[in-house]
Amino acid sequence: MDQTVILGVIGSDAHVVGITIIEQALTAAGFDVENLGVQTSKAEFVSAATEHDADAVLVSSLYGHARQDCRGLHERLAAADCDAVTYIGGNLAVGQDDWSETRSHFRELGFDRVFDAATDPAAVVSALERDVRTAESETERVRLNS
Repeated sequence: MDQTVILGVIGSDAHVVGITIIEQALTAAGFDVENLGVQTSKAEFVSAATEHDADAVLVSSLYGHARQDCRGLHERLAAADCDAVTYIGGNLAVGQDDWSETRSHFRELGFDRVFDAATDPAAVVSALERDVRTAESETERVRLNS
């Protein structure tokens, strides 16, 4: 498969269980996973994504402060000329009573997919397989038409 995924927990969050489960599921599906661990800064995500020519960047956050932690991430990725697919998942906002509003907020920040904390890892793997395949097809189409 040769598709590289950058995975980490953003900000001051130290919840490691979720990314460990996602890492295992992605590895079993054939993805190359670079797990940055917990308390990962935006700069570390961008650096790893560019260094590994990542196909996807997956951000986790369970402590409810992802709104603040993720501001500016996509601008940094764009400035580094990184066009990876981006996902975020977890308990993203303190008191997130309205999941549709939370999802909309993170889509507006630039995330391609937004998952809640109850998402089955298989759903993440399936979505990533589709999204990465679609992105690769579009890149190939552009290359052939150049």
